[in-house]
Amino acid sequence: MAAETVAIRSLKALRAAEAACTRCPLYRNATQVVPGEGPARARVMMVGEQPGDHEDRQGHPFVGPAGGMLAKALAAAGIDRDDVFVTNAVKHFKFERRGKRRLHKKPNAAEIDRCHWWFDIERRLVKPELIVALGATAVRSIAGKPIAVGKVRGRVTMLADGGRMLATIHPSAILRAPEEEARHALFRQFVADLKVGVRALAKAA
Repeated sequence: MAAETVAIRSLKALRAAEAACTRCPLYRNATQVVPGEGPARARVMMVGEQPGDHEDRQGHPFVGPAGGMLAKALAAAGIDRDDVFVTNAVKHFKFERRGKRRLHKKPNAAEIDRCHWWFDIERRLVKPELIVALGATAVRSIAGKPIAVGKVRGRVTMLADGGRMLATIHPSAILRAPEEEARHALFRQFVADLKVGVRALAKAA
């Protein structure tokens, strides 16, 4: 572990270091870095893909429509949102402009890998008992390699370092569903996935 990483011993220090990050080119166009937020010793860490437009402007994770969907699902699963540490695999908003709009653009492998530096520090500081990967980008960052979400979704898997990961969809996938019936079905399955995590934590308590 690099000396710079060891020197970061608090979430406050981590936020300051992330704000100065130039490890990949995404910082050049983003409004600001969006660090993770939550209790310093949260049992659950939820990892999304990257900040969206709302998050980029406000500087906080999961404050846009996907964040609202996540909060609704957490409540339905019996998880207190305030007890969860939420973050993203990539800390800067990657987008392409369409007129005045800024449209989400998927981070590439190099960007995910460069930002994994920060995720490692977050995990070391928070020491979560369970990491919930929201979507394929999060799974890749946490597992260290591409894994199809469908192959591991809805079950707790062991990581190479002994940690535990629960993979599920990103809440934005629910919002993108074209029909209300499909959105309801995706939401129910999302909540069911989260409840798997609740049961896993209960067994470990």
